[in-house]
Amino acid sequence: MTTKTYNVLFLCTGNSARSIIAEAIMNHLGHGRVRAYSAGSHPTGNVNPFALETLSALDYPIDTPRSKSWDEFARPESPPLDFVFTVCDNAAGEVCPHWPGQPMTAHWGIEDPAAVEGSELDKKRAFTQAALYLRRRIDLFLNLPLAALDTLALQKRLDEIGGS
Repeated sequence: MTTKTYNVLFLCTGNSARSIIAEAIMNHLGHGRVRAYSAGSHPTGNVNPFALETLSALDYPIDTPRSKSWDEFARPESPPLDFVFTVCDNAAGEVCPHWPGQPMTAHWGIEDPAAVEGSELDKKRAFTQAALYLRRRIDLFLNLPLAALDTLALQKRLDEIGGS
């Protein structure tokens, strides 16, 4: 019996922090059941160093994350997406491209840790908090019986996760 691998895209405006963190956590916890990607509507071109430091401190593998445009995932040759999750309010309000695979979408907004002003410790705390919120939502997602839920029930659960 072959198990389906689900493709998940995390979106944010800059693709430098939250979406990068979510991609790394989902790929690690998904154990091959899920393949996560991240992108931004207006990518900064750089991954925030605090995002990388946070992932490392929480023992998540850091492959080669890069800040990239969501256009990379709207091409016909892109992997067909099963789910697209926005993790910032700006990206949630933007008109998204057409995604191959007609994915289910949900908004899982997380406050932007990169916007935190203050000491280095304040910034590290903000990134750690964002990672913990994302981890909780990803855990809830990974525990859903994806193949057993009908579309309406699944959409309801995805939306509920975004509110947790």
